[in-house]
Amino acid sequence: MHQFEKDVTFIQQGPSLFLGEVSDNWSVNGTPNGGYLMAIIADTMSRISDKKSTPIITANYLARSVPGPAELHLEVVSQSSQFNRIQAKLVQEGKERIRALGTFADEKIECSLERSETASPDLAQREQCIAIPAIPKYSIYQNMNVLLDPSSAGWMQQKLVNISEHKGWISFKEDRPHDMASVLFMADAFPPPVFASQGVAAWVPTIELSVNVRSIPSTKWLKCIFRTRHITCGLLEEDGELWDEHGTLVAVSRQIAQFRKLQLNK
Repeated sequence: MHQFEKDVTFIQQGPSLFLGEVSDNWSVNGTPNGGYLMAIIADTMSRISDKKSTPIITANYLARSVPGPAELHLEVVSQSSQFNRIQAKLVQEGKERIRALGTFADEKIECSLERSETASPDLAQREQCIAIPAIPKYSIYQNMNVLLDPSSAGWMQQKLVNISEHKGWISFKEDRPHDMASVLFMADAFPPPVFASQGVAAWVPTIELSVNVRSIPSTKWLKCIFRTRHITCGLLEEDGELWDEHGTLVAVSRQIAQFRKLQLNK
């Protein structure tokens, strides 16, 4: 079993209660990555839903999660012929850390129109891209390949640009087939795109993350693009798209996060 699969699997203890461990294998500065936590929640939701297709997961991060034991409390909010809606609460040390809502569609839902008004990002070849290095307390990059296109990697050498955009390639270092959980995780695995224009920030914690999985990719590598257009009163948005190597849209995401600029000592 792949490490990621082990780390997202919680054990059912009752009709609506699941217990498990939040791993430290997918952390950013010691804090479990928000996409990884969403993957845990969505994987557990899917186990009580008879509908599995094109999930939409929206998570509100109420308090910082930590590596260690956790409880997931699930509630079926509504069921119809087309959709199941499930609510989840992730609790650690008696405190609710995440509240999430998942919408799962029937696999037979009509798909009479397939249309994209944009295409997968134009990226440099992987050997020409800049790898995010594995550094202490950032265990996510010990387990993931995240390669930034050179056009959005200048901040790593204090060379900033005017557009807050990250685009590049992503895959697991230890290969595994993709599924809903891996797509949700990868939708939040890139550094914040605001780094490209502002440099490394002191604080960019996620407040809310919403991901809609459109397809499960068959290729190991995904092509990703994330863009921030507005920073206002300490808040920013991050819009993302994930595509497979065949040019098929895999997922779209929208994140709202806090932003605090790093203050350098002079």
